[in-house]
Amino acid sequence: MSPSDATQPPAWRDELPAAGTSRVALRATADAIRQLRGGSPWLYEGSITSVSHDAPAGDLAVVFDDKRRFVAIGLFDPGSVIRLKVLHTGAPVTIDAAWFASRIADACERRSSLVTEPGADNATDAYRVVHGENDGLPGLVVDRYASTLVVKLYTPAWFAHLAAVVDALAGLLTPERIVLRLSRDTAARNPTSLGDGAALLGSVPDRPVRFRERGLVLEADVVHGQKTGHFLDQRDNRALVRAAADGADVLDVFCSTGGFAVAAAAGGARSVHLVDIAAPAVATARRNLAHNMARPAVRACAVRATVGDAFEVMAALASDVHARFDIVVVDPPSFAQNQAGVDRAMRAYAKLTSLAIALVRPGGVLVQASCSSRVTADDFATTVLAAAGRSGRRVHEMRRTGHALDHPVGFAQGAYLKAIYLRVD
Repeated sequence: MSPSDATQPPAWRDELPAAGTSRVALRATADAIRQLRGGSPWLYEGSITSVSHDAPAGDLAVVFDDKRRFVAIGLFDPGSVIRLKVLHTGAPVTIDAAWFASRIADACERRSSLVTEPGADNATDAYRVVHGENDGLPGLVVDRYASTLVVKLYTPAWFAHLAAVVDALAGLLTPERIVLRLSRDTAARNPTSLGDGAALLGSVPDRPVRFRERGLVLEADVVHGQKTGHFLDQRDNRALVRAAADGADVLDVFCSTGGFAVAAAAGGARSVHLVDIAAPAVATARRNLAHNMARPAVRACAVRATVGDAFEVMAALASDVHARFDIVVVDPPSFAQNQAGVDRAMRAYAKLTSLAIALVRPGGVLVQASCSSRVTADDFATTVLAAAGRSGRRVHEMRRTGHALDHPVGFAQGAYLKAIYLRVD
């Protein structure tokens, strides 16, 4: 499909709400003003002292200080406690389709080094194109899987500007299709008939989309899968596991779609053991391994899978003296959905460390990750190291990792991903 075809107005555009021409004027507390000028992408409802008029989600709102000076402009969202998603601070600018296109082009340019030649042995054609607040586009995520783009909205404020986003993406990346995904809150406040998984360009795929990550073939269910279909943020950690996997027995806990297992098999692992509570995820992981059977290393790798609760499965494996591994990867979902859940998350991480470290052979490696944004990297590492110390095994910290290039950190709360590598004596 050519870019000119992509700009033809499909029916869904007629349903989109139009942003109001009158800007909402906001006043906020002095502390909130300081935070906005310091780079915060959010203005909370409780920090707003006055609103000029009621407006729907997606209208542009301007924040002024007590001297009526411009502070910020962003997307107004009256149904969210984060009342303003900030697009720009500093001097006033005009926010229009050209501005959105420029901001998306900047995001694409920051990822240019990830793009490889098609057919190359290490070809990668899947990465995050827009990382929400961290790319200056709060509440908007765009992931690329080969010729398919997935646009995920985390606020209904983006519906008024969705056509501009689609046009910019179509012009810059010329995708075959663009699929819309909606967060739970956005779906509940959706002003259109566009459903989760709808096609904004091209047609809805009738099967998972295949893509390449450092030469490996993987699939993503971009219509029904978690997030946008695959966890692209662990690409660099998967490469590290692949480099260390030659001859290893590998346990992939919370395996999801099997990214670590496939990387380990391609790296020469003797065996991989998949563990996840979701049977469909394990099935996808098996298919991802099958997609790479042309590689002798993957064909030679023995595969075992267990569907079950990770805590229970690891406890059961610990009772089997033969169930020991050279590499244990523990990559759970977020355990802290809010600040109140942090203590519970820390206890869960400590428990996982205790269970996992018992399964590591002497000289083996534990790779443990966290994607909880409310848990800092230092607190996570301290918790893991303390739990490892209580195990009675001596450990050596090999490295800590954070965000990949396509998941930049643009503000303090944007740093969610962290991993620690421990060699277990």
